[in-house]
Amino acid sequence: MTEKSKYVRFDWAIKCILRDKANKEVLEGLVTVLLGEAVTITDIIESEGNQDSREDKTNRVDVKAKTSGGEYILVEVQLTKESDFFQRILFGTSRSVIDQISMGQDYGVIRKIYSINILYFDFGKGEDYAYHGVTEFTGMTKKDAVLRLKSSNEEAYMGKSTKRVALPDEVFPEYFILIVEKFNEVAKTPIEEWMQYLKDAEISEDTTTPGLQAARQKLAIMSMTDKERRAYTDYMISVHAAKDAYDTARSDGYVDGWVEGKSEGLAKGREEGLAKGREEGLAKGREEGLAKGREEGRQEGRQEGRQEGRQEGRQEGRQEGRQEGRQEGRQEGHEAAKLDHARRMKMKGYPVEDISEITGLSATEIERL
Repeated sequence: MTEKSKYVRFDWAIKCILRDKANKEVLEGLVTVLLGEAVTITDIIESEGNQDSREDKTNRVDVKAKTSGGEYILVEVQLTKESDFFQRILFGTSRSVIDQISMGQDYGVIRKIYSINILYFDFGKGEDYAYHGVTEFTGMTKKDAVLRLKSSNEEAYMGKSTKRVALPDEVFPEYFILIVEKFNEVAKTPIEEWMQYLKDAEISEDTTTPGLQAARQKLAIMSMTDKERRAYTDYMISVHAAKDAYDTARSDGYVDGWVEGKSEGLAKGREEGLAKGREEGLAKGREEGLAKGREEGRQEGRQEGRQEGRQEGRQEGRQEGRQEGRQEGRQEGHEAAKLDHARRMKMKGYPVEDISEITGLSATEIERL
C-alpha cells in the first residue's frame, strides 16, 4: 500500500527539515543505500544551497554532512538544467577538499568526499536512472591492471614509518547521479523505493528501506504547522512556475531556432545548389560539347575526305589513264608496224608462210592486205 502526496519533496526536506541533526536518519538512509554499507552522520554542515530568496530556492538546494569515519557527504538536488553541470559538481568537491586543510597542514588530513546529485530533469543519453563514478588508475600497456597497494606491502613500501598509505579509493571523491525523471520502475529494491519517493513523494507503509521509515514520520505534511505548510505550498508553486517558464523558453527557443535554421538552411541550400549546379552543368556541358564536336567533326571530316578523295582520285585516274594510254598507244603502234611490214614483204613477193613467221600475223590477216 502506498500513501500518495502525504510527504514533502526531498528538495524541500533538505532545505528546511534535514538540516536539523535530529532528522539525520533520513539522510543516513539514502547514503547507506547508495554506498551499500551503514553510514552514521555526526554533523550537518551549513552550505551555499540554504538560500531564502524566491529566485535562489527554485534552482538547487544542497546539504553537507560528516560521517563518524570522518568522510564528507555532499547531497545536492538540481531542479533545472545547467550546461556546466559536471564542472560545477567538480568545483563543489574540490572546494570541500580545500576547506579541509589549512596552509602548512599535512595532506593526510584530507578525507574522502561522496557527492550525491539528484536531478529533476532528463540528463545525458544513458538508459539507467542511477550512475556511480569513481577514480581508478588503470594500466596503459596492460589494460586489466589496476593500481592498488596491498596491505602486506605497506610496511615494506613505507619503511619504518608508522603512517599508513591511503589507497586511491579512500581518497578520491565518488560521485552518484540519480536522474529522477528516468525512473519508471515498480519499486522493489531499496534504491527503487528511494527513487519512487524522490519522484512522486510516495513511501510504502510497510517499507523497511533505510531512511524511509524515518521519512514517513519526519517528512509527513500532516505533521507540519500551518505556517510550514503555506511555505511548502509556496515553494512548490515556485518550482512549477520555474519549470513552466523553462519549458516555455525552451519551446520558444526551439521554434525560433527552427525558423532561423530553416531560413539559413534554405539560403545555404540555394548557395550549395547553385555551386553544385554550376559544377554539374559545366561537366555535362563539356560532355555534350565533346560528343557534339565529335559528331560535327566526323561529318566535316567525311565531307573534306570525300573532296580530297575525289581530287586524289582524279589525279590518280589521270596518271593511270596516261599510263594505260601510253601502253595502248604502244600496242596499237606495234600492230600497225607489223601490218605495214607484212604489206611491204607481200608486195616484194615473199611467200605467205615466211611473212607469217616473221611478223606473227596469220595467213588470213596477210591475205587481207
